Amino acid sequence: MATRTLSQRIARIEAITEIQQLVGRYAHGADRHNDAALMAPLFSHNAVWEARGFGRHQGRDVIATELARIGREEIVWSAHYMTPPVIDVDDDLLQARCRWHLWELARIQDPSGSGPSAAAHWICGEYDTSLIVEKRRWCFKQLDLNLRLIHRHDAEWLPLG
Repeated sequence: MATRTLSQRIARIEAITEIQQLVGRYAHGADRHNDAALMAPLFSHNAVWEARGFGRHQGRDVIATELARIGREEIVWSAHYMTPPVIDVDDDLLQARCRWHLWELARIQDPSGSGPSAAAHWICGEYDTSLIVEKRRWCFKQLDLNLRLIHRHDAEWLPLG
């Protein structure tokens, strides 16, 4: 590990803090039906968001639009609980990788129409993201959500992986 000056160490700590705030703002926006106005600023202009079952979306505006659609039509209520993220900031302080776990309580719309309009679910997964500094702020460049469980609260446990 290279020896860092005090100012380099402080800059790294500031970057980590800003990325932690970004993760918190992501959860905040997600719990407001993926509000596009809250979500869009969290992504770089050509970002990629991907989660099995919810698709792959590229570009800040497309991501914000699709996440908002998911919040209206599929996951109609949620409470995101994020574990403390593990953040690795590159030496140039312009790129980083951030990983954390998700525990989510949600109401998911029944696509078959055979049950109640929305049912309570538990969701868990792992986020793996890459971040960049764009216009002097940290934002997601790539966000992958590996869902490990989407479980209706009154059904048998059905882990996804």
